[in-house]
Amino acid sequence: MKAILCKQYGPPETLVIEELPSPRPAAGEAVVAVRAASVNFPDVLIIQNKYQFKPPLPFSPGSEMAGVVKEVGEGVKNVRPGDRVIAFTTYGAFAEEVKVDAGRLVPIPDGMDFVTASAFLLTYGTAEHALRDRGALARGETLAVLGAAGGVGLAAVDIGKALGAEVIACASTAEKLAVCREHGADALVNYAAEDLRERIRELTGGRGADVVYDAVGGPYTEPALRATAWRGRLLVVGFAAGEIPRIPLTLPLLKGCAIVGVFWGEFARREPREFARSIAQLGAWWREGKLRPHVSRTFPLERAAEALALMAARQVKGKVVLTV
Repeated sequence: MKAILCKQYGPPETLVIEELPSPRPAAGEAVVAVRAASVNFPDVLIIQNKYQFKPPLPFSPGSEMAGVVKEVGEGVKNVRPGDRVIAFTTYGAFAEEVKVDAGRLVPIPDGMDFVTASAFLLTYGTAEHALRDRGALARGETLAVLGAAGGVGLAAVDIGKALGAEVIACASTAEKLAVCREHGADALVNYAAEDLRERIRELTGGRGADVVYDAVGGPYTEPALRATAWRGRLLVVGFAAGEIPRIPLTLPLLKGCAIVGVFWGEFARREPREFARSIAQLGAWWREGKLRPHVSRTFPLERAAEALALMAARQVKGKVVLTV
């Protein structure tokens, strides 16, 4: 089987494609024939040795895929060969076949195709955990989403609307904001051309946003925090801008607000019952038409480096998917 390999840390163009033996499952594992694998920002970081998980070289990047169970190991009861599944793998998904802990496999909702399924679990799982669990977003509150046109950003827009919030989508171009509008955003902020803090305050009548969903970091976090309401919650989701911001701790003190970390992968591992409840809710919302994964482009597996380069350059709207 073919796999994209990171044999040395570096930019996407350093990746290679090679023929490898098909994996065999040990006890508790399954082998999945990959049909589609989505590209996520952690994939860009992990090949540069900048992510919190550091697999030994060589390894295949790719943290999320959808496919068909090919073989299961001893003791596996939750799936069987032929099942259509989604998997969160952390790394390893950019290959024709992937060996994974069977407990990480989630059934694909009826009627969902492989490309959509591969772009669903990580982004929507992160956004649901962030907004409902960590941010306690309530109906009628105001949600500001930074990086709103990206995968986790559009997922937050969809879920914010599903939870009954007023959603302010914040992104860097008019083109990206148009996609956010299509997903139901109530107001738009171009933070490359407008003052982020002042525009959010203006849109909320001076009150500020109840929840800020921040997958960008860099120079945008502090002004967004300054634009939160009293008892607001700033959700730390990621740092797509590249820089980890340093926040004056006088801000949460004076505003009575909270800075809350969001680590979906660890949540899924530590809290399996809550994770299962979250996945069930996402499936229900998708069947009701409230969640609409946005796949802007697809590439064949062999062109994984191109897809990763687009993600690294922050040129992706929604998700990019590799097809096998």
